[in-house]
Amino acid sequence: MTVIPAGQFGERAARRLREETVIWLTTVGADGTPQPNPVWFLWEEPDTLLVYNRSDAHRLKHVAARPRVTLHFNHHGGGDVVVLTGTARIADRPPAHEHPAYLAKYEAMAARVGGSPAEFAAQYPVALEITVERIRGF
Repeated sequence: MTVIPAGQFGERAARRLREETVIWLTTVGADGTPQPNPVWFLWEEPDTLLVYNRSDAHRLKHVAARPRVTLHFNHHGGGDVVVLTGTARIADRPPAHEHPAYLAKYEAMAARVGGSPAEFAAQYPVALEITVERIRGF
């Protein structure tokens, strides 16, 4: 079952999930403070986002203790607001450079950041799988 709402807003949300390269992932720290971070992501339809992380990323500890997360895109003015709510978990996934859809989306960027897609995957080996349960916005 898809979480994308019907209508124009749903069409915009789906387009952004397919085309945007950065989304803000907000986890909650041990002291209850929201911790937003920009991350690369892959939308795996109908309701999953995949995010690769450094093994020392604080968000992994946050998710282990408090798996509820929110995500949102940068606002470009004029009301294109998309906010996603879901549950994150550490997942057993192929490395980023062996995931065909992720590599298709981020190969050039991964080479710039990591030296090569394989080196990027070694630097960001931990996969978070986020099950999106709700999308809202306008």
